[in-house]
Amino acid sequence: MSKKTSRKHRSPEEKVRILRLHLLEGKPISEVCESEGIHPTLFYQWQKTFFEKGTAAFESGRSPSRVLGGYDNKIV
Repeated sequence: MSKKTSRKHRSPEEKVRILRLHLLEGKPISEVCESEGIHPTLFYQWQKTFFEKGTAAFESGRSPSRVLGGYDNKIV
């Protein structure tokens, strides 16, 4: 009988949190993957996507707080 593993779909915020464990906190990838229950190949796919699409954060001429609706009031 084969054992099926259920896939857990992670939100973009959760993926960034996991990437931060290695990139900012310096935890080894093997430790991060083991504690989060993911395969290292998946970690590297997320990291590649993160760096390829990271420029989108800087492409808009507006600050992130304005893009998210933080400062919509105008001074007249």
